[in-house]
Amino acid sequence: FAAKTGKKPMYAFNITDEIDTMLRNHDYVQNAGGTCVMASLHAVGFAGVKKLADHSSLPLHGHRNGWGALTRCDALGYQFTAWQKLWRLAGVDHIHTNGLSNKFSESDDSVVRSIKACLKPFLGGYEIMPVLSSAQWAGQAVDTYDLVQSTDLMYLCGGGIVAHPSGIRAGVRSVQQAWEAALQGTTLEAYAEDHVELREALDFYGKK
Repeated sequence: FAAKTGKKPMYAFNITDEIDTMLRNHDYVQNAGGTCVMASLHAVGFAGVKKLADHSSLPLHGHRNGWGALTRCDALGYQFTAWQKLWRLAGVDHIHTNGLSNKFSESDDSVVRSIKACLKPFLGGYEIMPVLSSAQWAGQAVDTYDLVQSTDLMYLCGGGIVAHPSGIRAGVRSVQQAWEAALQGTTLEAYAEDHVELREALDFYGKK
């Protein structure tokens, strides 16, 4: 893929485990030419993530599974805008923020606040990369860009690519075309008039 496109893909291998095993698995991924490792933050904890980050020479992708249990109760939870700072201090490079029109219980306003929090420098350091996922497809691209005003994010699509009626390649192109429309300040419907993959995506996913 890299030789064909000039772009080396990033695949986040989930190495969540006990600390010593994670370090060994990191080295295995690195020695095999891997480009990223992932840890489930709540399963590993702050000490485990810090140890992995100190050891790692690969980008560290933080998965937030279990975060919903910490935030949905007003008496118990706390905002992502504060939570993500703790994992930044531990050394995570990417972190899940959810996405617009997601399949979970989080509102779009909350998602946008989370994305913007990740893109705000913290303690004079670098931003952390927000990772948008959860039922994402071409249809949310324009709204996402309009609300966030940045392309410094990861926009992850599962079924939004592989379930495209014309196949995976067309699914990828539909998402690319949707972001082209966003950056050009046009609507998805207008851009789809002469971009068949986006048109097919709107016709297919828009009925779901």
